[in-house]
Amino acid sequence: MTLTFPDVSISTERLVLRPYDESDVPAHVEMMNDELVVAWTDAPHPYTTAHARQWVRRAAPAQRTAGRGLVLAVTEFLTQRLVGTVRLGRTDWTVRSAEIAYVTAPWARGEGYATESVLAVARWLFSEQRFERLEMRTAAGNSAAQQVAQKIGCISEGVLRNAWIARAQTEDGGWTDIRTDLIVWSLLPEDLEGGNGRYSDARYPSYTDWD
Repeated sequence: MTLTFPDVSISTERLVLRPYDESDVPAHVEMMNDELVVAWTDAPHPYTTAHARQWVRRAAPAQRTAGRGLVLAVTEFLTQRLVGTVRLGRTDWTVRSAEIAYVTAPWARGEGYATESVLAVARWLFSEQRFERLEMRTAAGNSAAQQVAQKIGCISEGVLRNAWIARAQTEDGGWTDIRTDLIVWSLLPEDLEGGNGRYSDARYPSYTDWD
């Protein structure tokens, strides 16, 4: 029997994390074509409506039904506007571990939404799903993503050298692939329980507002 995450919705004070639906397609296309998303993810570029529909209808739901992970659209509680996405992957049901990744829409950066949504999923994963480890990998140059990892209490475990291909913008406005290191972060249930006030609810583009 394939183990799977439940078809879940997670709420915070400002956000609702839920499965994608068809109405999210236009906002998802806009978000995935943002220069920071192009630089720091492996999403197709340019990202088209066809890509988004395939993601919403098939790829995202299949992550859950196949037992590989979970994909949630992050929306504002008051407006239902798409804030971003959080994804669990590399799920190991024996070890009870998973890797988390996120994207934040450009209009929503600087509000702490990334920290809030990732922390909400972490708490749910540990308390409701009894997982024992959550991992995050951030590109060496993506300091804002590293700050999100630190804000939720992750511990840096080391560097995977030359392990990722990011994209950098060229002088003519195009994009070129570049190799980069990955920093590995981990979060365990006791890291959240301890608290101690640690948790607050070529040319790279600027990444200072990635949160």
